[in-house]
Amino acid sequence: MMSSVKISAIETYLPKKVMTNELLQLQFPELKLRELTRLTGVEKRHIAQKGETAADMAFAAAQNLYQKHPELKGETDFIIFCSAGGDYITPASACVLQNRLGLSQHCGAFDFNQGCTGYLYGLNLAKGLIVSGTARNVLLLTAEAITNTIHPADKSNRAIFGDGATASMISAAMGDDTGIGNFVFGTDGSHFEDIIIRNGRERYPLIEFAEPDFSDNYGNVRNHACFHMNGSAVFQFSVNKAPELVYQVLDKNSLNFEQVNMFIFHQANRVILETIAKKLKLDPAKNHIYLSETGNTVASTIPFAIHNALEKNLIQKDSLVLLAGFGVGFSWGGTVVRF
Repeated sequence: MMSSVKISAIETYLPKKVMTNELLQLQFPELKLRELTRLTGVEKRHIAQKGETAADMAFAAAQNLYQKHPELKGETDFIIFCSAGGDYITPASACVLQNRLGLSQHCGAFDFNQGCTGYLYGLNLAKGLIVSGTARNVLLLTAEAITNTIHPADKSNRAIFGDGATASMISAAMGDDTGIGNFVFGTDGSHFEDIIIRNGRERYPLIEFAEPDFSDNYGNVRNHACFHMNGSAVFQFSVNKAPELVYQVLDKNSLNFEQVNMFIFHQANRVILETIAKKLKLDPAKNHIYLSETGNTVASTIPFAIHNALEKNLIQKDSLVLLAGFGVGFSWGGTVVRF
């Protein structure tokens, strides 16, 4: 089941600017603060400073990793950067980060954009690079300055999302008693419009499609150049697909529920996570939720939650953790990791 590839280190970065629910309510007095906090699980979220990009945050997360694990810097031979953002349309931000981090020129680098399932895709890509003999230590970076894409008057999405970045070192391991297991992936692209920033690329170039703001059925101000999420559709997709995904991951890795020490799902919001756990009849102690201080940070939610669980010693040596992501696309993916 397990491969000789492991998560050898993981660190995070959060911007200094903080938006609490109380500050958010000052901007949107109609928000019901207690209900908002209960449903989302978010008490505050971090906001990228003006001019602070996803690549800047990924750089800071990587610096934090190398400061704690200086021996890994000279051993890094590949960078994978997961983000819908990035400094330029081209070149890839991973190439720029190779230089900024002072890594070897023998280091491979590429970007990819996979939203909420990005960490699972990144783990699989890193594992493939190592198993194929292409690399031994892959720096997997996830970062999103998503608040820059949300309309200032969109109270719904501003209440849920936050900015941040994570850095994970994926490394070759000795033996087969630890590491990353087998993966399950899936896609239903018919729902691509339910989580979308429509304008800004080749299909709808901004120079041709400068459109006015409009309001949706819930009173949220929108613009096709800004982030949009169909909350009800995403909720139904998440709570139906995630339990099915968990069973598939367990089957793919010849495991049962009792053997898994912890379940870490994409941290979409508290009500989604609790509904998934209820459907699976999970012990609440095994359903690790880490949303209150960060909000939904897209591809970074799972590594943020892993890092938090490690800091609290909730993940210990030989702990078996099931990871499951779902969202933009609509895509989903999962695996198990033994630490």
